[in-house]
Amino acid sequence: MRVLVVEDDAALAEALARALRAEHFAVDVARDGVDGHHLGATERYDAAVLDLGLPGRDGASVLAAWRTEGRTLPVLILTARDAWSDKVAGFKAGADDYLTKPFRTEELVMRLRSLVRRAAGHAAARVACGPLCYDVALGSFELDGLPLRLTGLEWRVLTQLMLRREVVVERADLIERVYEGDADVDSNSVEVIVGRLRRKIGSAMIETVRGHGYRLTAGR
Repeated sequence: MRVLVVEDDAALAEALARALRAEHFAVDVARDGVDGHHLGATERYDAAVLDLGLPGRDGASVLAAWRTEGRTLPVLILTARDAWSDKVAGFKAGADDYLTKPFRTEELVMRLRSLVRRAAGHAAARVACGPLCYDVALGSFELDGLPLRLTGLEWRVLTQLMLRREVVVERADLIERVYEGDADVDSNSVEVIVGRLRRKIGSAMIETVRGHGYRLTAGR
């Protein structure tokens, strides 16, 4: 999963990015509302964490602009503003969730995973595809009931395929959602990761749809 963090507090932004990367997320950071709006409007993200009190352009304005422009990414507002009127304004602007500072990082991570799950159309907290199961709250995979050990990049690719199981996920979409914006991506990197995943979960579970991308299926 690739997440955009829009936060002007440098220490908090770095702490959030570090914590999310430890949970295998790819993270891009914007330090003001102008850059945040630009990134959210031009890049593909699975979710965004958005502060309200931003320099250049306030968070509510950024969010409202994304929605007007047709950007449907789930947005979690993270702010010190805890007044009811601020929450109402955030949700009216198009927020999907609202978390006030101070907060526990574990809660933020779980909320983000749940937002992405619901945006993908899954009501249950566990998503299954044949023998493969993804626990969204924990961010963990099981194969035949046993824990599946994955690298960060493998987790990101498999999560994208799992949340859209039986649907072809375009290769370009995978690249955009797996790597951070400043990453130097080799043209064959996704193929390499898919090859490693096939060895771990069974080659038949990931189909290559030539000219398009990959599809996760229940077959093995």
